[in-house]
Amino acid sequence: MSVVVAPPRTAEAPARVEPLVRRGGWYRVALAGILALAAGLNVWGLTRVGYGNEYYAAAVLSMLQNWHNLFFASFDPGGFVTIDKPPLGFWVQAASARLLGFSGFSILLPEALAGVGSVAVVYQLVGRAFGRGAGLLAALFLALTPVAVSVSRNNTIDSLLVFTLLLAAWTAVKAAETGRLRWLVLTAVVVGLGFEIKMLEAYLVVPALGLLYLVAAPRRLPVRIGHLALAGVVLLAVSFAWPVAVDLTPANQRPWVDSTQTNSEVDLALGYNGIQRLLGRGASVSLPGSAAAADDGGAFGGAGGGPGGVQETGTPGPLRLLNQQLGGQASWLLALSIAGLVATGAAAWRTRRQLSLSRRGQAFIVWGTWLATAGSFFSIAEYFHSYYLVTLGPPIAALAAIGIVEGWRAFRAGTRLAWLLPVAIAAGGLLEAQILVPYVSTYRLLLGIVLVGTSVSAAVLAGTLLFHSLHGLSQRVFTRVAAGAAALGVVTLLIAPGVWASMPALGGGGGGFLPSAGPAVRGGPGGGFPGGSGEFPGSPVGFPGGPGASTNDQLIQYLEAHQGSDEYLLATSNSNAAAPIILATGQPVMSLGGFLGSDPILTAQQFAQMVQDGVVRFAMTGGGPGFGGRAGTGGVSAWVQQNCTPVSLGAPTSTAGGGRGGFGGGQLYDCAPQAG
Repeated sequence: MSVVVAPPRTAEAPARVEPLVRRGGWYRVALAGILALAAGLNVWGLTRVGYGNEYYAAAVLSMLQNWHNLFFASFDPGGFVTIDKPPLGFWVQAASARLLGFSGFSILLPEALAGVGSVAVVYQLVGRAFGRGAGLLAALFLALTPVAVSVSRNNTIDSLLVFTLLLAAWTAVKAAETGRLRWLVLTAVVVGLGFEIKMLEAYLVVPALGLLYLVAAPRRLPVRIGHLALAGVVLLAVSFAWPVAVDLTPANQRPWVDSTQTNSEVDLALGYNGIQRLLGRGASVSLPGSAAAADDGGAFGGAGGGPGGVQETGTPGPLRLLNQQLGGQASWLLALSIAGLVATGAAAWRTRRQLSLSRRGQAFIVWGTWLATAGSFFSIAEYFHSYYLVTLGPPIAALAAIGIVEGWRAFRAGTRLAWLLPVAIAAGGLLEAQILVPYVSTYRLLLGIVLVGTSVSAAVLAGTLLFHSLHGLSQRVFTRVAAGAAALGVVTLLIAPGVWASMPALGGGGGGFLPSAGPAVRGGPGGGFPGGSGEFPGSPVGFPGGPGASTNDQLIQYLEAHQGSDEYLLATSNSNAAAPIILATGQPVMSLGGFLGSDPILTAQQFAQMVQDGVVRFAMTGGGPGFGGRAGTGGVSAWVQQNCTPVSLGAPTSTAGGGRGGFGGGQLYDCAPQAG
């Protein structure tokens, strides 16, 4: 892009920002309705969701126990191991639970409200540049984005992350308009806070926001570069403030950092929550001490992989976002968003020689770069969950709305982009049909409605435009016919994503362990993996930590009756087996292998000493598919099986699953010296 540098204007105040609402505006009622729709989808039946992801719910309960657990984001009340994410999002949930009392509803409510807030911010960002109509459409599109609804009904903190990134986009636009350093620094702070919510996933917006300031700010190029360098320093300082603080704390005064071999939050950020998301679980970063830390093979012999790979997200490639695993989560309006890219790109081209781009040119940079960056990442990344696609929701919704509004304006004016609207609607219908094909046996009628509705809309628009250009029509007739056809197309394109988005609310669900929307398809998300209720394939009903898992009352009664003075109620192979017990009792449960069961937290000798010291008496080996597998091959597991006495509880009382130990296939052992 060619940019001619000119001295800053004497008065650098940007054009006045259009307020969110004005008195008496028709859009005020429309916006209120859209926000109410978003709130309804996010909150309806939320009390039936339970705790959502029990792993994170247990962590919030543990954080409420004391300041030590709160600061270090401890998974368990005993402060033994952290969770696999930074704490900020869960601090918000903990604050809600402190205010309203700990419950599933209180920890899910902040995510639901963040989803509604994101809809409002998208309205503001799009409406200020393309008018209220475009803003309302963008808000509606985001409210009906299936994955946005599912994560807003879950405690996996992605909804709060998206809200934070949208606030960062708003401050970045202010920085680009004014050229004022304070707005750019504030943007860096907000993105840094996003890092404290979900680590490197927050950086998906950094290219878009940085490029916007570099190209559009009314400052000389050296000043812009200097400002960006300073903002980068601030971004890193805010991002790594908490991880460095944790790493500087002596290891014996804090929990083990989950999902690491090095007990380092920086390693967690750059490894498990960084490069491993792109290159796969086998990738790692080299930090001091990493080789020495992993000498025991994990508490119970390493993890079995878990979800997040090809089965959940499909094979990496350019069309991955349209496959049956991911297409129904966020890609319904992708064709319209491409039309929006064309429209905003044309606007940016017209203002390419201006130092300060028009607001439409700014939109092209922000939304286009955000979509390109996140879309490229999710197309090639090896290890992520389908609900991460919620970060694609805002750019797709914004660009789709822009494509409709700008396409309509070009259509009415008869410009070179007049054909953009009918082409976009036709392409949108074909794309949605492709997403619906795997569900054709159940949703044949929906598929037919999409194909017929969009075909009629596109045909009428194209025919009207062609007839008007050849023979002429009165402007009134031309506008009315075209408006009706365009409305038909837009409404039709919203039916399928609306159906998908409504399923979590109408079913009273939020996806549990892995939030998703829509019906189930084997190998993909969509309301849960085959087996119902979002369980993993092949997992027994009541698998510890799985969605819909029910705690074994008989096991808990036995443990509480025989715990004595031991600090920990039980030691489990992984956090997912421990979570439902923590939620049921509020007592410390030791997750020896962390989330995946592969963390080398203790050696066999260290665990034996803890047993001897009366810290823990009972241990449960095994877990479930994908977590802490290969029980008996790790050092601690082998020691437990060789030195502890198996405990048989008989038939479980509150779950259909259970093995000899009576809990989800795990075996309970009594490690007290006098046992037997």
